[in-house]
Amino acid sequence: MATARVAAGVLLVLSALALARAEDPYLFFEWKVTYGTKTLLGAPQKVILINGEFPSPRINCSSNNNIVINVFNQLDQPLLFTWNGMQHRKNSWMDGLPGTQCPIAPNTNFTYKWQPKDQIGSFFYFPSVGMQRAAGGYGAITVVSRLLIPVPFDQPPPESDHVVLIGDWFTKDHEVMARHLDAGHSIGRPEGVVINGMGGKDLAAAPMFTFEAGKAYRFRVCNTGIKASLNFRIQGHDMKLVEMDGSHTVQDMYDSLDVHVGHCFSVLVDADQKPGDYYMVASTRFIHDARSASAIIRYAGSNTPPSPNVAEPPAGWAWSLNQWRSFRWNLTASAARPNPQGSYHYGQINITRTIKLVVSRGYIDGKLRYGFNGVSHRDADTPLKLAEYFNATDGVFSYNQMGDAPPAVFGPLHVIPNVITAEFRTFIEIVFENPEKSMDSFHLDGYAFFAVGMGPGKWSPELRKTYNLLDAVSRHTVQVYPRSWSAIMLTFDNAGMWNIRSNIWERRYLGEQLYMSVMSPARSLRDEYNMPDNALRCGKVVGLPLPPPYAPAR
Repeated sequence: MATARVAAGVLLVLSALALARAEDPYLFFEWKVTYGTKTLLGAPQKVILINGEFPSPRINCSSNNNIVINVFNQLDQPLLFTWNGMQHRKNSWMDGLPGTQCPIAPNTNFTYKWQPKDQIGSFFYFPSVGMQRAAGGYGAITVVSRLLIPVPFDQPPPESDHVVLIGDWFTKDHEVMARHLDAGHSIGRPEGVVINGMGGKDLAAAPMFTFEAGKAYRFRVCNTGIKASLNFRIQGHDMKLVEMDGSHTVQDMYDSLDVHVGHCFSVLVDADQKPGDYYMVASTRFIHDARSASAIIRYAGSNTPPSPNVAEPPAGWAWSLNQWRSFRWNLTASAARPNPQGSYHYGQINITRTIKLVVSRGYIDGKLRYGFNGVSHRDADTPLKLAEYFNATDGVFSYNQMGDAPPAVFGPLHVIPNVITAEFRTFIEIVFENPEKSMDSFHLDGYAFFAVGMGPGKWSPELRKTYNLLDAVSRHTVQVYPRSWSAIMLTFDNAGMWNIRSNIWERRYLGEQLYMSVMSPARSLRDEYNMPDNALRCGKVVGLPLPPPYAPAR
């Protein structure tokens, strides 16, 4: 009996070790990317479909799952997908931007493989080449917690978990929009708003969601548009905010929420009203010629039409700024790991460097360009990450052509591939300053950051005393109001080549972006993966021998 117990114990230990070494589960997808015709806002137009769907298929996964997506490009243009909010730890190879990856040529395929490593929450993906984002091709990414990781709003769990993709919509073809921008013209204002790929009268044809009285529902709301902030609300119902850009929040109640371009929120809604039909509304903010879209939520068995009295969105951006100030990180909730979110005390870390990025606007040969600190980014023929990996940057780009602060006097914009460096594992403050009369929104690939401060006018060091150094929400996108500033803080501990960009897609197209090169001096697989075997090659690195691989992790 003793021998049997010892043997059983050994088997248990070996089983535990095997489980510890086992890979996380795999999810496999095959996408056929095509053009199709959809009637939106009353007009048929060309949109980008994945497997015939618009919006595109939802990626529903758990923390640390291995996501494998075989993309078949059946468009007549090169194609890439980027995964908004996915941090791609050690793996900027799969970030899906022109600075990190050669595009997928027409009539070819490429397989992405990535993990939502230690992440939970609501995100989305979209095509990143040119103005393709304006033609659709976007879909939701929902990352749920692993089993045994407590969720702070899951007792009892919501009846359903719904995705609501809202965004402005332009009826111009995306290639026409690109030609307008190339000629120095703006794309103008959106013609309308879509909710889950539907707009105008189509939204009134049938209910989008059904409620059962007394139940609670989760809605993951993302602004997948390209220009306009949107106000989101559900007629007659309050919303409990529970998650934002992958972080659990303090659970406050709101009757409407401003959702800026690139942002995602999760809200819980109780079906606690008189049975009937109710409008779910998304309205543009901060632009002239306001647009709106209204979908229908129906209580089961109802035949009562929605009331025509729908609350208008708030006016002005001071209300929106104050709402942002009300958002707080849930310090006691677990996120992707069992330890509480608040165990990371970002406010006690010394800042090693401040980068102040002031939006620059100018004209080159009479054509509009945007940039930061007088430098307007252009993509190179060789992806920046590939040039760096192969030590072939000569003739492709030079590091740190833009300073950490704007020049005292702005001259003509300098149009180059804009790459700056950050020392590995340093804690850096980045200030975005928007002198324009319109909204901006900024995203940083590869990271989550703490949006610690925001306010009108120009930023100065004295404004640090207004920062929230305790419970600012960790997120990947931050808005900057007209003629205002926003400040973020983060540790650059994810080696790779990472894009900092405007989510206002015409500004990004015209150069309001840069890349941050974060290199580990150890050249170790502990910090970054080698170039994948299936990586596409283009430009200057075609035919070059592989560099020495990174050393094994110790």
